[in-house]
Amino acid sequence: MTNEILDKSALAPCRRVGPGDARQHHFFGYYNKSAWDRSGRYMLAQQVPWMDAELVPDATARIGYFDLHDNDRFHAVDDTTAWNWQMGSQLQWLDGAPGRQLIFNSRTGDADAFYPGFGATILDVDTGAKRVLPMPVYVVAPNSRYALSVDYRRLYVTHQTIGYSEAGAPFDLPLAPAEDGIHATDLGTGATRLLVSYHDLRQFHPRASMDKAIHWVSHIEINPSSSRVLFLHRWTERVEDETCFLHRLITMNPDGSDLRLLECSDHPLPQLADDFDPAAVGTFDYEKSEYQISHPLWQDDAHIIVWSPHAGKIHYHLYHDSEGGEVRVVGEGVLVENGHMTFSPVNKRWLLSDTYPDARTHERVLFLFDMETGRRHDLGSFYATPDLGKENRCDLHPRWRRDGQQVCIDSVHESQRQMYIVDVSGIV
Repeated sequence: MTNEILDKSALAPCRRVGPGDARQHHFFGYYNKSAWDRSGRYMLAQQVPWMDAELVPDATARIGYFDLHDNDRFHAVDDTTAWNWQMGSQLQWLDGAPGRQLIFNSRTGDADAFYPGFGATILDVDTGAKRVLPMPVYVVAPNSRYALSVDYRRLYVTHQTIGYSEAGAPFDLPLAPAEDGIHATDLGTGATRLLVSYHDLRQFHPRASMDKAIHWVSHIEINPSSSRVLFLHRWTERVEDETCFLHRLITMNPDGSDLRLLECSDHPLPQLADDFDPAAVGTFDYEKSEYQISHPLWQDDAHIIVWSPHAGKIHYHLYHDSEGGEVRVVGEGVLVENGHMTFSPVNKRWLLSDTYPDARTHERVLFLFDMETGRRHDLGSFYATPDLGKENRCDLHPRWRRDGQQVCIDSVHESQRQMYIVDVSGIV
């Protein structure tokens, strides 16, 4: 295997989706699901009137889809005020459900809900029928039978970038409550139950650094057969500085049983000194930290790709879902920084990912990595204005079309937040 970087941008034509009207910006959000429906004709998007606004509770995003066979005409189907710039409203197709059904997070106004005011909406695009779930979703199982949920208000305090704004913040939250954590929602009945609590996680292979810290969970993902769950357990004593976050990669069964610890990046934190200045930390220093465990994703039912430190070195690593199982480096020398990685849905040879903006040029690189040859195929470079901050930045967040022939990204390189399709059929 020869690890090298090749410029393949000439073989990967890129086009903007939609007319590019600066009064209407569009984005999908996260990297871990396809924006395309099963037919490949319709592409989900959130439509907003700003490229970079600071989010407030009543900021509205329009939910809809582009018809790629009708000059990218945008069809609006609903609105939501439960969203952020990183993940949108967790908008996605329900692949395991009949017809064209989609799901997205929403503010329900239900003050008696477990997470007051928040839930999720399932919408049948063809009939217009809607029903509301009692909890917002973080991830939906590939079989569309259940979803997993966390408290987005808690995330707004611990990791604002992926939380939902709410009046009255910041909130005084318990550090590791026994009554909250990861919840499961049955998408058929709407029934919910707690799978694992923050108290449970603090007691699972405990570390001294957890005692005074606030705990939360992010990056929850479900394997292709919907039979195992991965997530990042994070904790910190200083929520305002992400370089003080500590991380663990954990897996479990969908009922919360059989917890397995795959990686822990507990490390000394000089940032906790009284004279440390969080303002001195660069926008992307956290994403490029040598202690970061970030963006884990299932390759198949038993293997997980993740940017993580293992055996004292930070790399893209491929973990077997077992405590003490095999861990191997992926792309040594060419995959040298954190990114949003995901495997082709039809050929696990191809790993799609990106980089964060270069500190000097502010360019982000989109690329394919060939797991068989070790070659990195760079598809293009996209400028991101440094005026965007941590919460309103625009990562490429690449995701595949279902046939593995095209990919979609969000980008601001044309001074608009829009979606772009990159054709990779000439490479894959």
